[in-house]
Amino acid sequence: MLATGRFGTDKAGYAAMRKRVAAWPERTWAVEGSNGAGRPLAQRLLADGERVVDVPAKLSARARLFDTGHNRKTDAHDAHAVAVVAVWTSGLRVLSYDLELEALRMLVDRRAELTRTRIQTVNRLQRLLAELTPGKAKKDITTLQAKAILASVRPRDLAGKTRRRLAAEQLAELTVVDKKIKDLTKELKVMVVGSGSRLMDLPGVGPVVAARTLADVGDVARFADRNRFASWTGTAPIEASSGEIVRHRLSRAGNRRMNHMIHIAAATQIRLDTEGRAYYRRKLATGKTRAEAMRCLKRRISDAIYRRLLADARTLSNAGMHAGPGGHRGASLKSSAAGSHPHTSTSDQPLPGPAPTTLPAPTPTRKSTTSRPLQPAS
Repeated sequence: MLATGRFGTDKAGYAAMRKRVAAWPERTWAVEGSNGAGRPLAQRLLADGERVVDVPAKLSARARLFDTGHNRKTDAHDAHAVAVVAVWTSGLRVLSYDLELEALRMLVDRRAELTRTRIQTVNRLQRLLAELTPGKAKKDITTLQAKAILASVRPRDLAGKTRRRLAAEQLAELTVVDKKIKDLTKELKVMVVGSGSRLMDLPGVGPVVAARTLADVGDVARFADRNRFASWTGTAPIEASSGEIVRHRLSRAGNRRMNHMIHIAAATQIRLDTEGRAYYRRKLATGKTRAEAMRCLKRRISDAIYRRLLADARTLSNAGMHAGPGGHRGASLKSSAAGSHPHTSTSDQPLPGPAPTTLPAPTPTRKSTTSRPLQPAS
C-alpha cells in the first residue's frame, strides 16, 4: 500500500485527491459501480484524462470477504478490496469518456422525468374532470377530449368554478409537457441515427428504447455473450431446481430500466403484426401463460438487441471510425450470438465474472490508486 486518504466529493476534495496521487504520474483509478454511484467520480476522472477501470461489485465483495474473513462493509475495507481487485484481476473494463453518450444519457433521463410528470398531471386532471362530470370520466383521455369536456361544463357554485379553473391549469401544464416530450423524442431520434446505430430497425424499438439502450449499455464489449447481456437486462431466468425437479423462476435482478424498455418493445411487437407476435402466440399454444410467453419474448428481444449492438460496433470498427455509443474502435467482438439466427433458450444462464475488456491492459509498471466515490468528508 502506497498511500491512503479520505476525500470529500466537492471541488476541494477532488483537487486534494488528485494532488495526493501526483507522485505517481502513470496511474490507474479503480472505481466500483462506474455506471451507478461511482459514475460522477469516474466521469470527472475521465474528463481530466485519467485512466479508469470499472470494478464489479461482486468481485470487490469477494475480495473483502477473503481479506477480512467477513463481508461487513467499511470505507477502508471497501477501498482496499477495490484496489486488490484492480491489481490482481486481468480483463477489467477500461472506461472511456464519450461526450455524445453522456449527452444522450442526460436527454433520455430528462424525457423519463417528463414522462413521470405527465402521468402525475394526467391523474390530477382526471380526478378533477371526474368531479366536474360524474360518471363520464374516461380512462385514457387526450388533451382535445379534456378541452371539450371543460368547454361543456359551466359550474355556478364557488367550488365548481375553482375545480374547473384548476382543471384548466392542469390541462395547460399537460399541453406544455406533451410538447417537451415530443421535442425530446425528435432530438433523441436524431442522435440515435447520428451515432450510426441501427437499433430502430428492430420491431418495437423506437427512439426512446434505442436511446436508453445506448445510454445504459455504453460499451457492448463488456458483455462476453448474449447470456451475460440477458442477465444484465433481467431477462435471464434464475434456476430454482430441487432434486429431480428442474424449474426456473423470474429474475428481479439486472437493470430494471432496460428491462422496462424491452417490455415496451415486446408489448409493441405483440400489438402489431410482427414475428414477435407469432412467436408469442406459439408459446401460448404450447400451454404457457401470458406472463410466461411475454418473458420468453423479452429474452428473444434481448438477444436481438445484443446482436444488433455487436453488428453496429463491428461496422464502425471496420469503417475505421471512432465508435460512439455501443462499442469502441478496434473492439474484439467474438460472441456466441454472432450467427444470424442463434438458438435462443429461455433457460440459458449467465456466466459469472466480468467480461474481458476490449481495450489495452494496464502496463505492469503502473501503480494502482484507489478511491471511494461519493463519501462525505470526515
